[in-house]
Amino acid sequence: MNTISRPFQLLSRTRPIRPHPLSPIIPKRFVGIPPAFLLDDYIPRYQLLTSVDASKKRSRAYAHLRECNLCPRKCGVNRYETTGVCLIGAETAKVNVIAPHRGEEPCIQGYHGSGSVFFSGCNLRCVFCQNHDIAHQRKGFDLTPEELAEWYMKLQMIGNVHNINLVTPEHVVPQVALSILAARDMGLKVPIIYNSSSFDSLESLELLDGLVDIYLPDFKVWKNSTSKRLLKADDYTATAMESVKAMHNQVGDLSFTSDGIAKKGVLLRHLVMPGKEDEGREIMRWLAENVSKDLYVHIMEQYHPDAHVGKKRRVLKNTQDGEREEVRYAEINRAVKDEELGSVRDAAVAAGLWRFCEVDENSSAFHL
Repeated sequence: MNTISRPFQLLSRTRPIRPHPLSPIIPKRFVGIPPAFLLDDYIPRYQLLTSVDASKKRSRAYAHLRECNLCPRKCGVNRYETTGVCLIGAETAKVNVIAPHRGEEPCIQGYHGSGSVFFSGCNLRCVFCQNHDIAHQRKGFDLTPEELAEWYMKLQMIGNVHNINLVTPEHVVPQVALSILAARDMGLKVPIIYNSSSFDSLESLELLDGLVDIYLPDFKVWKNSTSKRLLKADDYTATAMESVKAMHNQVGDLSFTSDGIAKKGVLLRHLVMPGKEDEGREIMRWLAENVSKDLYVHIMEQYHPDAHVGKKRRVLKNTQDGEREEVRYAEINRAVKDEELGSVRDAAVAAGLWRFCEVDENSSAFHL
């Protein structure tokens, strides 16, 4: 092969066309990314903040901790003196795991992994939580914002990660904001991901505006009766609607650099639940009509019974039979069926959504 055609083979997945020896070489790139969502380069949003804006965010973070309104529970407590529902104080955040993670979406984990920080505690109490030992039992160690920032730098410099992925941070947003600002001063240069349940307050998201590059919200359920029973939260759906729209207003639809790595925008997850596919269909229709038909969506199939689901409890009955055992949350004590998953996907397509997270089996590149 002559050297003139080599760039075309490296940058295109189609068969190269050999140009005439005297023809000008026009470099091309093709990774399957629509031009509207392709970035030539990207500078994280926190790098663009002025020193004045950074100082204002620090002040607001401390104010939130003195009268906590970070989520719809609005405990209103001074977290320097006591704690609210999340049971996490003000001066530190409890963290369970910090490590490069290769279990995220391909465009998030990329080639080197996502720099994931799993925070302990949660403002929800999902009965099926697949990280219940972290979220419910609050296992982990306490880190100040400055110590968190040092870990972000280790992930960037030693782990060579593509991003810093903050997992379940809704209840520690002030500490997170302070840690991002500290890491900025230390030389952090990779995008920040806010990996959330969507049970956020608008005040909390306003504090994060300018600090977060990618929002990774999970829209869990649609009916209030379901959220009360399975999430132990009132008004989850209305809150998630507000939160997802606010996130999208900040960063828009998911965009990538030419290496296929996501840099900015919203990637929304929905975990299909057994017997709840009708709620998934409603969520997809609402997203298409109220957020964006170009929203990048991951319809997830990996639900499995966990935490409290399927556990047995003894029930007293005023009968001659006495006590009997009953399985808790029996209606979701099974795997998701293919037809349930397909039903949600079909509803998403019918609503006009078209950007789905999935691996292209015929290529080593990411499916975008």
